[in-house]
Amino acid sequence: MSVDSELHTRRPMAMTRRPGAAATPAASAMSAMSASSAPPVRRRGEDWRKAWPFLAIFALAALLPLAGNNYWTVIATRAAIYWILVSGLNLVVGYAGQLAIGYVALLTLGAYITSVLAAGNVLPAMPPFLALACAGAGGGVFGLVVGLPALRLRTFYFAMATLGFATIVTQIALAWGDVTGGGIGLSGPAMPAPFDSEMGLFYLCLGLAVLCTLLTANIARSRYGRGLIAIRDAEVAAEASGISKVRLLALIFVFAGVLAAIAGGLFASLQTYITPDAFTFELSVLFFIAILIGGRGSILGPLLGTIILTVLPELAAPLAAWSNFLYALMLLVIVLAAPGGIAALLDFRSRRPLPANRRIVPDAAPLDRLLNRGRQDGRGNETANGHGGVRKDAGKGAGNGAEGIALRNVVLSFGGVRAIDGLTLTIAPGQVHGLIGPNGSGKTTTLNVISGYYRPQEGTLRLAGAPLPAGQPLLRAPHGIARTYQTPRIIGEASVLDNVMIGGTLHGHASFIETLLRLPRHRRDDTALRQAAHDALQAVGLAALADARADRLQHSELRFLEIARALVLRPAFLLLDEPAAGLAAEEIRQLGELIRHISRHGTGVLLVEHHADLIFDICDHVTVLNLGRVLADGTPAKVREHKEVVSAYLGG
Repeated sequence: MSVDSELHTRRPMAMTRRPGAAATPAASAMSAMSASSAPPVRRRGEDWRKAWPFLAIFALAALLPLAGNNYWTVIATRAAIYWILVSGLNLVVGYAGQLAIGYVALLTLGAYITSVLAAGNVLPAMPPFLALACAGAGGGVFGLVVGLPALRLRTFYFAMATLGFATIVTQIALAWGDVTGGGIGLSGPAMPAPFDSEMGLFYLCLGLAVLCTLLTANIARSRYGRGLIAIRDAEVAAEASGISKVRLLALIFVFAGVLAAIAGGLFASLQTYITPDAFTFELSVLFFIAILIGGRGSILGPLLGTIILTVLPELAAPLAAWSNFLYALMLLVIVLAAPGGIAALLDFRSRRPLPANRRIVPDAAPLDRLLNRGRQDGRGNETANGHGGVRKDAGKGAGNGAEGIALRNVVLSFGGVRAIDGLTLTIAPGQVHGLIGPNGSGKTTTLNVISGYYRPQEGTLRLAGAPLPAGQPLLRAPHGIARTYQTPRIIGEASVLDNVMIGGTLHGHASFIETLLRLPRHRRDDTALRQAAHDALQAVGLAALADARADRLQHSELRFLEIARALVLRPAFLLLDEPAAGLAAEEIRQLGELIRHISRHGTGVLLVEHHADLIFDICDHVTVLNLGRVLADGTPAKVREHKEVVSAYLGG
């Protein structure tokens, strides 16, 4: 659905006045950014539009043996096998952003496990398909082993770790001659009829390639896929949304390892005879570059990249010795001509111009659906409606909202500098609490302490009377605490809708297997989350841009986008870090009204902001910090008259 087709007029939000504040008229102009109250539904045509390139590729591949050229049937079989591996590796490299260069190790492992078990070199000889299944299980285990360093190592160092594992596997294959045949090698498994011919093996591999495409697409388009992209491009925001990097990457490494090992078993059958020399560094380069030239965050691009890199050496056989050079040259050309890879070249919709005169006009109506319904935390605990809006299970750390978030005598030092010096602060449910002060006064540091990024040396944090674990940001989202950042943490290559859906990751209940197979509970989760994301976008006035890439939005739109992502969590408490920075006067007014409406639905808001007028206009309570200490605390009227505040912060 194009952005232009969604542009239509609607009833603007009627903003209510806060007693004592200046009147704020309802927006009378019809906004180009408006959207209907009912979120758009995914159209069947949209799914077909995404599916037809895959259908065309696999249909053409299925017809290839009818040409009667056995040579190209073998090449197509090899391409299908490589894609089985690359489809899983794509989730690791393209989606999660991990530089796993040495995945030829898992191909090698799968080939040897399948061949050894089918030959009966260790145990009684197994049927080839059972041996292939065992290889997949082994690949899952070693896929996790290969991936574990990614939890601590980054970029280049993790790449070296995967290459080191590939070297280890090759050396074991050479040294364990009694089982693997050493340098001489051993026969690959012979598949049973009807897969014992070139054509039979081709259709087996093609069928598995289609299956792997479906499975990886299911993951990529789910909360797990969005979580991987969030870890890749906005890890801090992912953590604040309750996305566990350790758990998610572990699942993906196991899955990718299973596919790589199965590909290895099929590769051994295709080769009919394997030696360690068959698993070269060039294969690792091929797998990795197929994803890079295909484009990260895409399924179609890496599929085309795999086909191109498999066929290219056959078309340029005289240049076989220059294969690594050709791969590098192709990568260089893609990086210079199309940094987004093949997928970016084919993404015509994202290049459509967005309306130049669009405006942000929030609508309070969807907040009733988002925040007045029973909230749930990440463990599925039911929460209170309306006022308070926090969990009922006080013993587990959220309570009934009577006390809110309480910091008592918190001290945090960086070296010899006390960023927070004995801070006592309470954020009450259903109120807007302003936190102001000069630069360096400790405002954002306070947010980071509440968010779990910093662990204070002294003092306590409590949520509804129960301890709030310090230094554990992953536990904030399950407790109903959401936040935004000074610099918007968004995923530029993802759509606006996908960015917002990341905030509701914890509300999904389907397991990884249910998502992989697209079972009913996964479909229900996805429908509910998509509905909530559309509600949040409508609430902040960005519904018409749901399908646009986030990196095409203006700065002010990114500010409201982050708030929409936080709202999808249905937070009991919302921490806003300078949300008005860079906004125009009218946008600041719209932001203030939106924050007031959020607080009226029972959400406690802690607002860190330099725009004093916004703070004193919408806040119920204001705390002024200076050098990490509380300079003044009380109602806006009381704080505004405080002499030291006027002198140190407001001027005059």
